[in-house]
Amino acid sequence: MYYIVKFLVRLYFRIMYKLRYEGRDNIPKDTTVIYACNHRSYADPPLLGTGARGKFAFMAKEELFQNKLFAWLIRSLGAFPVVRGKGDTGVIDTAVERLNNGRSLMIFPEGTRSKDGKVGKKGHTGAALISARSGKPIIPVGICYGEKLKFRTPLTVKYGNPIDPAEYCEICDAPNPRQLVKLKNRYMADIKFLVEGEQAAADDEKKEEASDE
Repeated sequence: MYYIVKFLVRLYFRIMYKLRYEGRDNIPKDTTVIYACNHRSYADPPLLGTGARGKFAFMAKEELFQNKLFAWLIRSLGAFPVVRGKGDTGVIDTAVERLNNGRSLMIFPEGTRSKDGKVGKKGHTGAALISARSGKPIIPVGICYGEKLKFRTPLTVKYGNPIDPAEYCEICDAPNPRQLVKLKNRYMADIKFLVEGEQAAADDEKKEEASDE
């Protein structure tokens, strides 16, 4: 069922938009990964997933699981619930478990959708923590289009180079918070580069490093 749904969703997007994928060769074939992506619309998870390999897991707000039929559908596609604002460490454990059991993970580190198409400056360290605990690489992703998604809008999903967490922090259950911030700054800069270009990413990374010192 999973791959049938994936095929149908990809077909729908190719009909609706002028869809292109770039950098798919950057995705490792021998391991699950963490996709850290910019966030612009509710279409982002399937847009990201239809161009990547294998099966996925992703966090979804708890309210989406209240309808039993819809809950069954999204669970079958890899979703697991998260309660916003409660700092549930069990969610991190679940994410690591899914990675170790053959499902790659989608994360949108901005935490909210962008209204102007630009990448949020700060970002969250959740992807960094999961990467440091699991040892799985992070693939930065940029979903790029104009102001709004309309019929036949040119739309590009860009997959960046994998980031090895071991280059930034110790792979363990309790990684150093400052090291996690450095890893977070790296993938946020890479996402910004994919979406907005090299200079914007470089400027933001310098500002982040200065503010975190």
